[in-house]
Amino acid sequence: MTDPGEAALAAQAPPAPVLCRQAWRDALAAGRGRGPGSDALVSARLGGRGGLDVRPGPLRPASVLVALVDHPGQPSVILTRRTAHLAHHAGQIAFPGGRAEPFDASAEATALREAHEEIGLDGARVDILGRLDDYVTITGFLVTPVVGVVVPPVVPTPDPHEVDIVFEVPLAHVLDPANHGQETGVRGGVRRATHVLPYGDHRIWGATAAILVNLCEVAPENAASGGILLP
Repeated sequence: MTDPGEAALAAQAPPAPVLCRQAWRDALAAGRGRGPGSDALVSARLGGRGGLDVRPGPLRPASVLVALVDHPGQPSVILTRRTAHLAHHAGQIAFPGGRAEPFDASAEATALREAHEEIGLDGARVDILGRLDDYVTITGFLVTPVVGVVVPPVVPTPDPHEVDIVFEVPLAHVLDPANHGQETGVRGGVRRATHVLPYGDHRIWGATAAILVNLCEVAPENAASGGILLP
């Protein structure tokens, strides 16, 4: 039986903040070109250099899905850890996503297809909100981050060939600048700087961290606590 006092307190408690999906759409549309991925030269900007060395040849298009899970009061972002044997970014924390195929109609189609293949997420459950800035990786990919919202529950079925684990990071953690950092290191004889955004035992860095920082730059007000992303 519910305690009458608890019921009274629950009735008096303010509802969880509500964030309209249209606010996200407007913010994403207005924010493209402002964030740290806008020139796709994050390492160059953080390191004070004038350019970024990437793999020779034309850039290969790819897309990732920045999936916001609509947990009331605490929305989150879906991330994966890639398996250790992959050719690119093995063992790293990443969004579901991958390279574009000729039959993909758009960056959104690529992101949804890859999310379904990698973690079993049904694309019909994803409401696309917009895009973040494109990002160039040093491995030669031009990555388009596609932002969408998913109503829980999310029960992933990861592809064991590509994905080691699937987990969620609270959006409040992502959007708190106190959790953003930078690291420098030497790769290929060149000192590079990169974004880092640690979460628990997970070291989120590189392109994934930069895209999350870009998300922070363009997120609408109160996005971290916005509970229900209303249509």
